[in-house]
Amino acid sequence: MIKIGDLFDIEKGSVQSSKCVEGEYNFITASEKWKTHNEYTHECEALIFAMSASGSLGRTHYVNGKFVTSDLCFILTPKNKYKDKLNLRFYYYYFNTFREKIVSATATGTSKLAINRKILSNHKIHYIDIDRQIALIGKIEAMQEVSKSIIEEIAVQEKYVSSLRQAILQQAVEGKLCEQDPTDEPASVLLEKINAEKEKLIAEKKIKKQKELPPITEEEKPFVLPYGWEWCKLGTLLSDLKYGTSSPCDYNSTNTPVLRIPNIDTTSNSLDLGDLKYGKLKESEVLEYQLKNGDILIIRSNGSASLVGRAALVNNIKHQLCYAGYLIRIRTFERVIDARFLINVLNCRFLRSSIEIPIRTTTGVKNINSSEVSNLLIPLPPLAEQQRIVEKVDKLMALCDELEQEVTSAKKYASQLMEAVLQEAFSNEQAETKDNVIVFSPQPQQANTHKPLLAAAARGKMSEATWQRIADEAMKLASEES
Repeated sequence: MIKIGDLFDIEKGSVQSSKCVEGEYNFITASEKWKTHNEYTHECEALIFAMSASGSLGRTHYVNGKFVTSDLCFILTPKNKYKDKLNLRFYYYYFNTFREKIVSATATGTSKLAINRKILSNHKIHYIDIDRQIALIGKIEAMQEVSKSIIEEIAVQEKYVSSLRQAILQQAVEGKLCEQDPTDEPASVLLEKINAEKEKLIAEKKIKKQKELPPITEEEKPFVLPYGWEWCKLGTLLSDLKYGTSSPCDYNSTNTPVLRIPNIDTTSNSLDLGDLKYGKLKESEVLEYQLKNGDILIIRSNGSASLVGRAALVNNIKHQLCYAGYLIRIRTFERVIDARFLINVLNCRFLRSSIEIPIRTTTGVKNINSSEVSNLLIPLPPLAEQQRIVEKVDKLMALCDELEQEVTSAKKYASQLMEAVLQEAFSNEQAETKDNVIVFSPQPQQANTHKPLLAAAARGKMSEATWQRIADEAMKLASEES
């Protein structure tokens, strides 16, 4: 092991990214893509190391020729006594392969990490003789191609897992996930019960009379529903729809916890209580904004349109929680509506398309209002079928979770391929696979005969023309499992 500062001269770049002038010379910044500049400061072979720039920290570029570098980077050139003893392409692979470890050992700061010259200079890295560096370049570049191929396949896998999740939800809301039971109480009766319950609450002055929603035309209905289902507006299903508190929040935990947008986990459609803030709310405000199990929170305003309308189910909370103004709380009549089914509908592709239509931009922020949420079209099945659908969706999503775990393992495997090759260079004996690389099986062992089909689809092993047939085959699991 040897200090980086003993191998390399370390010089800071000189040009701010915002001040570059497009020209004929390479302008190397912390980001993955290079720019150009009208002047150059160096003409040599060098490594460019990103020493400050959040997500790019530790990224290393190799350059040989005329260039200029961002002031967020260090320029590493071999010291005179090592000019003939360092292959910079080898160390380009080295720095990028061990990037996370180097950053972890050298970065300082709290809100913004950076690496200063002294700390980087004192950090020790492996050194092997130049002949071995050169001999390993071919193996490293061959392994890089393998790693690139795996990463490309992983991207396809992720796409198909996501598509499979949406296919499951789409089948669910179209009534194709479970067989219908003609003895189920139809959704039309549920709507009558909801209307009667609303009239009762209005008479008791527990809720206000809602503005009548416009009727649904045949042209508005996106698909035909099974017998016993009904199209309805979301507002007709709700006992309450309310924006959250506008009171300021901080980390003073003696106050009332208030959920914000970061507490909405849009991956699992559930709450994330890992970063709670607290508001100084009056007792009347706590009563007004308090959440209970079965409530649904919808993001109504955000800088990203993809987050607007995303929903999470309030479930298994054991202490008092309120919610902030960028969220909408909707509360259903739980005796006739299963909130878990409603969450599946709200996060389904067809409803996401409906939400995107009314999204507007106000002072740079994307938002929807309560009226637009109330007017969202909802396919409503009988209550018993809502519950059957939830059970089937949960089972199928669990299979998707397994596939995603395989993708995660494959990612880790890909990232370790290069490290394994380099570890071999720094050891007299080849590193054992079990110690350095996760063994990756391209064909997972599945007990259930349907799971290979799901896996194949998720891994992108089939053409787009075959994808729908496989998605349909996955849906058969719903009627075959009982």
